[in-house]
Formats: sequence, structure tokens, C-alpha cells
Amino acid sequence: MNLDQDLMWLGAGVGGVLVFASVVGAILAMRVKSEAGRATVANLNARTRAWWVMALVFATALAGGRMGVVVLFGLLSFLALREFVTLTPTRRGDHRALFWAFFVITPAQYYFVGTGWYGMSAIFIPVYAFLFLPVRAVLAGDCEHFLERTAKVQWALMACVYSLSYVPALMSLPIAGYEGKNAKLIVYLVVVVQMSDVLQYVWGKTLGRHKIAPLVSPSKTWAGFIGGVLSASALGAGLWWATPFSPWQSGAISLALTLAGFGGGLVMSAIKRDCGLKDFGALIEGHGGVMDRMDSLCFSAPVFFHVVRYFFT
Repeated sequence: MNLDQDLMWLGAGVGGVLVFASVVGAILAMRVKSEAGRATVANLNARTRAWWVMALVFATALAGGRMGVVVLFGLLSFLALREFVTLTPTRRGDHRALFWAFFVITPAQYYFVGTGWYGMSAIFIPVYAFLFLPVRAVLAGDCEHFLERTAKVQWALMACVYSLSYVPALMSLPIAGYEGKNAKLIVYLVVVVQMSDVLQYVWGKTLGRHKIAPLVSPSKTWAGFIGGVLSASALGAGLWWATPFSPWQSGAISLALTLAGFGGGLVMSAIKRDCGLKDFGALIEGHGGVMDRMDSLCFSAPVFFHVVRYFFT
């Protein structure tokens, strides 16, 4: 298969799943009569509509090549960073540091990713931004909760910008025999990680009884976790033909991605609970905010990038 055929098959698969979900949602909307059941179905249909929009936006970005993906994830990072900072109260002394985080550091990170400058994109935020932001903040002369405030801004940049920037960075990996096909790696990553979330939700709703961390995320159960991780790993193994991996390698990598994604979702849930909120925002119908949808990718994207870079380049 060539690149176009592979992407067409992947797109057809995603479209088929969304069509199936839409049909099931329409049938359930006609048949379910109880108030609680109708609320659940309405939420399911809202999520499906949002998935349609997200899939179309993602496909448009892929059509734009490397720059299209860089622009999309740069925008997503900006929105996620905004949501994250909004949840964590700041003081007047943080405003200049936040200006740098939003309008200098974030665009610079994606510039380095877009130009394929791996060395700088890998250390810019963890080293230079990490050192610069507290210096900029301390010049405001506000020492109250200084360590806590600085750590929140640094953590926000790491999660919302640095980690997510590893998704478009996949486009620049020089994989022998896979030249010009890296867009499929991004599709593979997003499909495996997002389907893991969906399948964990489905398994949890159908068989879930025992909660993993009820005070952190009441909806996460052992049945949902095990069923979702194994199902998504099997899906990833089945998608080996779109990657430079063998079937067993694809399955192992998918397992690592789903575990990392689960950890990311749990960590972000803890942050929301700490702030007394259910969602990071309300931008995406049925899903919450951008960060609610990107939380798994924040942890899985760096893992995927470095596994591929270390073993396949």
C-alpha cells in the first residue's frame, strides 16, 4: 500500500466507527424512555457529534502536511494552556511570566518542532523556559506562594505545550524505508490513545464494578482499565500495516501508549479534583475542554516519539 491508500483505509475505519456510533445513538434516542437513560443517550450523541467535528479538523490538518499539524497542535496547546492556567489562580506578579509563556515560549516551541530542530525542541521548555520563567516572575517582587505559583506555570507548560508538541514532532523522524509516511504515525498514535479512552469508558459502563481511584476519578474501574487497555492494544497490533512496526512490536508499543495515556488521564483528573471542578472547560460538546480530550496524549505522545526515535531511526 502507498501512503494515500493507507490513510484512506485509516480514514475509512474512523468514519465507519463514527457512522456506527451515530446510528446506534439515533436508535437508542428513539427507544430509551427513562429520564436517566435519555440523559445518558444525549451525552453519547453529543460526544459522537464532537468526534465528527474533531475528526474533520484533524483530517484537514493532515492534508496541510507538517505545517498543518504543527498549526493545529500549536492552537490546541494554546487553548489547553489557557484552560489549565484558568483553573489555577494567579496573582498580578505572574502576568508578565504568563505573557511569555503564551506568546513567546509556546510559539517558539512549535517553531522548533516545525523546522525539525530536535535538539532545541527537546530542551527549550524543560531547561530554558524552566529557568527563565521564575526569574521573570520574581522581578515583580511578589513572594507570596511564589514556589507554588511558579511550579503551576512550569507544569502547565510541560503538560499543555511541551508534551503535546511531540505529536507534530513525529513528522520529522527520519525512519528508513518510511520516508514521507510519518503522518500515519500521528494517526496511529491518536487512534490508539483515543480509542483506549473510549473502550475504557465502554468496558467500565458495561462491566465495571470495582473502582481504581474513586476519590480521583470515580468513573475509572478495573474492568474498564483492563478491557480498554487490552482492546486498544489489540487494535494497535492490528494497525501494524500502517506503521514501520511488526505486529508484535505494534502491540507492545500500543500497550505502552495505553498505559501512559491512562496515567495521564488519572493525573489530570487529580488536578481537576484539587481545583474542585469536573472538566477543564466546556469548549467541546460532551467532552469538556481541550485538555479533557488531550490529557492522555500529553503522557503518551512523548513516550511514542522517543520509542520510535530510539528503535526505528
